[in-house]
Amino acid sequence: MSKTRMEAFSDGVIAIIITVMVLELHIPRGADMTSLLSLMPVFFSYVLSFIFLGIYWSNHHHLLQAIKHVDGRVLWANLHLLFWLSLTPFVTGWMGENHFAPLPVALYGVVLLLSAVAYFILTRVLISVHGKDSVLATAMGSDFKGKISVVFYIAAIPLSFVSPWFACAIYVLVAIMWLVPDRRIEKAFIAAE
Repeated sequence: MSKTRMEAFSDGVIAIIITVMVLELHIPRGADMTSLLSLMPVFFSYVLSFIFLGIYWSNHHHLLQAIKHVDGRVLWANLHLLFWLSLTPFVTGWMGENHFAPLPVALYGVVLLLSAVAYFILTRVLISVHGKDSVLATAMGSDFKGKISVVFYIAAIPLSFVSPWFACAIYVLVAIMWLVPDRRIEKAFIAAE
């Protein structure tokens, strides 16, 4: 089965998720700075989620560049990832509208955690389809960043009830960690040539 249909569908879903998120940014009622500043929590949560979605989109693109074909297991694993990503607008809006209250921050972390787990599952299914000696398997290696991200999310979720801002700082830390370009797949391609 060709991977192009899955790739196009995934790109479209992520684009829709981002569009839904931006539509949740409401225009201020007043024309003064106070009106604009009151939207800062919503805007900050949007920026953080936009960065996370951008990271997933970019890494998903690289992941699919390292494979040749997909099967039914891959399609379902990919849908599993898209399901968790599709909840991003809800938790983003809830967290921002409630000024980073503990429960919305914790639920935001749950969606981040389950998205990370779903991405991990997708990579493992792709490796099982392409073999342990494939370019993808070589590139993924031990996947330290993926595993440490899950640990950070697991720590941040209960921490949200003690200090939501500290939990958000952990989410930002994970985003910064992933913003550093992950060149594993590109390096694996060069080594395979």
